[in-house]
Amino acid sequence: MLWLVWMTANTTMWMNDVAAAWLMSTLTPSPVMVALVQTASTLPVFLLGLGSGALADILDRRRFLVVTQFWVSGTATLLCLATLSGVIDPVLLLVLVFLNGMGLAMRWPVYSAIVPNLVPRLQLPAALALNGVAMNASRIMGPIVAGFLISGAGTEYVFVLNATLSLVAALVILRWKTEKKTSALPGERFLGAIRVGVQYVRQSDRMRSVLLHVVIFFSQSTALIALLPLLSRRIDNGAAGTFTLLLAAMGVGAIASAFVLPKVRATTTRDDLLRYGSQGQALAMAIVAFAPNLWVAVPTMMIGGAAWLIAANSLSVSAQLALPDWVRARGMSIYQVALMGGAGLGAALWGQVAAWTDVRTSIAAAAATGAALLWLTRRHSIHGGTEEDLTPQSWKAPVTRDPVAPSAGPVLTTIEYRVDPARIDEFRSVMQETRRSRLRGGVLSWELFRDTLDPDRFIEYFIDETWVEHLRRFDRFTASDIALRQRRLALHVGEAPPQVTRCIAEPLESD
Repeated sequence: MLWLVWMTANTTMWMNDVAAAWLMSTLTPSPVMVALVQTASTLPVFLLGLGSGALADILDRRRFLVVTQFWVSGTATLLCLATLSGVIDPVLLLVLVFLNGMGLAMRWPVYSAIVPNLVPRLQLPAALALNGVAMNASRIMGPIVAGFLISGAGTEYVFVLNATLSLVAALVILRWKTEKKTSALPGERFLGAIRVGVQYVRQSDRMRSVLLHVVIFFSQSTALIALLPLLSRRIDNGAAGTFTLLLAAMGVGAIASAFVLPKVRATTTRDDLLRYGSQGQALAMAIVAFAPNLWVAVPTMMIGGAAWLIAANSLSVSAQLALPDWVRARGMSIYQVALMGGAGLGAALWGQVAAWTDVRTSIAAAAATGAALLWLTRRHSIHGGTEEDLTPQSWKAPVTRDPVAPSAGPVLTTIEYRVDPARIDEFRSVMQETRRSRLRGGVLSWELFRDTLDPDRFIEYFIDETWVEHLRRFDRFTASDIALRQRRLALHVGEAPPQVTRCIAEPLESD
């Protein structure tokens, strides 16, 4: 059911994008304004994605998803009314597309966080590929339906159908039953949740590499989508049907590649899949930019769609596998910000290049730039070698002599180790990993100290904002964290286990 809702939601998204882009091309011949439709659609994701991800990790995800669908339905209704009344103009169209994009910005992190909860980790790549099928099936159905409505009835009826389908999707989600997570701890604060999410990504080498490649790939690949309404007019004197056909061809190629991707993935690393997909997509862009007719353009768009899905799926899978469940929505919202930020920036940039030169030159330049940047960043792996085991693990919270108020803090934790002098370099390496692990869990600061009088004695210290934030980290332990702890203990040579102390800041009266 959720998969069908996702496909419906994406179908309405493509219908709206196609109708808005075509409507803009009828309101003004400016390539900059046409390209800005894509920017207006993606910019809200860049601006609101992180906040929506934090909310998705804090609030009930089902209800949050329902709200986003109602929002999209409402903005589609406004687009319809503005078009029917004749008050629509390029500026108002961009404003309404921006408002619609706000709904998309809120919706995507929620869905991204839900999927890994429904399927086993080993099946996650296949599940995401299936989502890719839904995305690209909607890429076919959305433009086709939009094209028929535009040519047969009018652009405003695309917005009517968009509003209706979004409303139906919201009602279906309301019937979806989910198990509520229970916790003895109070919910996270909004700003604190954002801080922890950003901090986790900053301390994850794999996520940083994924985000780098996301920005590069989508900033160049979006040039074709953003400028396709204008490019389609140059191919066989194309009209709305040509635009629809080219988008559908791209979707067909993506769906076809989704069915063979599992076999390819079994023998090929995600880094190689990203490289092949990016190169194939860039080559397809360069060819279709100068395609003399539909006989060349359509199969090339199919190849480009297949390559696009291979690259995009590799990036999405790498991001999902790099995130534990407790921070998944926030992490994927940052992924979304990078994706849409890159796409929005690319659309605006290549639209401006098209204004300075022409549409074909701009698309070809985007393809060449993407290929060059991919080569320059080839050392940054999205696979990261051995996969971390991010399976949640229960860990006993500390016991105190007296009750501690949840807001008490900051909380200072120290752990004392004794290390064999011959293994100090190994200990430092393990503690470097420990630093990243602690910071990813949400601590404010972390340091490792060495005793000047007793060089074999080391003290690890870290600070949590409050006592409840200190306790919250015990709910965030993963199998990888447990394994890292065992490595630390193996390097401790004291007769007793490492001594742990927890201290809470004592409030003092100001002078």
